Amino acid sequence: MPAQVPSRIVAGISFVGRGGGAVKTLAGFKKGHHSVPDAANATTNAFLGKLCASELADDAEKLFQDVRTALGYKRKDISLSVASPAATLMAKDFVVELSYALEARDPRRYIVTTTLHQLASHDLAQTEKFSRVFAARFTEISFALKKAARVEAIIDAIEALDGEDGLGVTYPSDYAQCLIRVDGIDAEVRCTGAALDMVFRRAAAPAELIDAFAEVREAFQISKPLAGLID
Repeated sequence: MPAQVPSRIVAGISFVGRGGGAVKTLAGFKKGHHSVPDAANATTNAFLGKLCASELADDAEKLFQDVRTALGYKRKDISLSVASPAATLMAKDFVVELSYALEARDPRRYIVTTTLHQLASHDLAQTEKFSRVFAARFTEISFALKKAARVEAIIDAIEALDGEDGLGVTYPSDYAQCLIRVDGIDAEVRCTGAALDMVFRRAAAPAELIDAFAEVREAFQISKPLAGLID
């Protein structure tokens, strides 16, 4: 595998993809009968669950069939549960969750989030059949860290390099997180202390995201504190 995920440091790995659209375009929205939500809360998200039931069921069923066929799973190897606005596909090697929610800043729109986690084998993510199923599906890869990292220490380590070797960092005044720039990597690397996330501009399959992580890991080798974060 091109990029071994460091299990000594990483407690879990997740792949996240996001999409969305206007609430009024959902199949369950009836013009002249329904009103577009003006706030995002428990009540309006429950309303969204009714509006998106058809889209969610169709997307979840397609994913179930694609996974079952491509990976050769038998009935006992895979299951699907749908309770709008969310659905969960449980396969013997991983779990995929689909969820709809209103955008907090603009409740006239909704967000669809796809999360793949509990991957039993990282080698599976590198296979061609897995990549076909999840092609252009994810824009984020998140590593939950077994031991929390001090964001301030990460910032100091990068700033000590004075921009050498293509590393840069930005951060808020409370140091709650930092955003790391790695030259040549078309992704934003975010460290919150509890997790290290890579957010890409272009959606891809898990294998591509893992390969990009390998390049970030190599760049971090120039600094002992950074190398210790993901080694």
